[in-house]
Amino acid sequence: MPRYFWLRDDTVATARYSGDFDAAHKWGLPGLKDCPGCGATWGGAGHNYPAVDLSLLPERGEFEEPRPEPFHEFIRLQALVRPLAPPNSKLPPGTRFGPLEGTASGQFGPFMWLGISMIIVRRDALDSLQAAGVRGLLGARTELRFRQKAPPDILELQIEPRGLLHRDCFPPDAAPPCATCGRLGLRRPDDPILDEASLPTDTDLFRVGNFATVIIGTDRFKAAVEQGGWEGIQFRELPVR
Repeated sequence: MPRYFWLRDDTVATARYSGDFDAAHKWGLPGLKDCPGCGATWGGAGHNYPAVDLSLLPERGEFEEPRPEPFHEFIRLQALVRPLAPPNSKLPPGTRFGPLEGTASGQFGPFMWLGISMIIVRRDALDSLQAAGVRGLLGARTELRFRQKAPPDILELQIEPRGLLHRDCFPPDAAPPCATCGRLGLRRPDDPILDEASLPTDTDLFRVGNFATVIIGTDRFKAAVEQGGWEGIQFRELPVR
């Protein structure tokens, strides 16, 4: 059985590089305003599809401004983008699409992070991991404007939600996700446990479906990163149940 690791920013390693950027994805689903099921107004994080291109969608302008929308309008917009997204994508409020746009400067390490849930990778590091047999890696182009004349070739990893956290790492009296909008009104557990039955077997990098800001890599992914000497990721092994 593979071993699974929670991936986080290795701040000591990334601090050695001067790379800096101010960027956001080109398009996104709006947040949800006053869900008719749970009453919440919210937008999630971690559901990012930088390889999904909305440029040919006639209604693409409706996905450019972050805002909350009533349920019926959210469902209309969700239906417009669903054919362009990967199969079985949940596409909750706040899902982002398209390349990162913005400004960047400095020297970029092999892996750099935007917040806690987006990984930027240099092309040489991505090529090395793929050559080592790491499965399921998808590097999406970025549209970052660099100040220097010879900018680095960097991409964003599209990491899709696949597995789940096990129910044992949530309070026993925790409410289930909203049946209408899917919102799980819980904070991320300090000690996550992975649900073995839900884990994918065809990829070495994925997000946790019920907490999409948690990024998981297999021991194959970890070994390829360490053997290549690629800096920027801290690994914490998680239990499986």
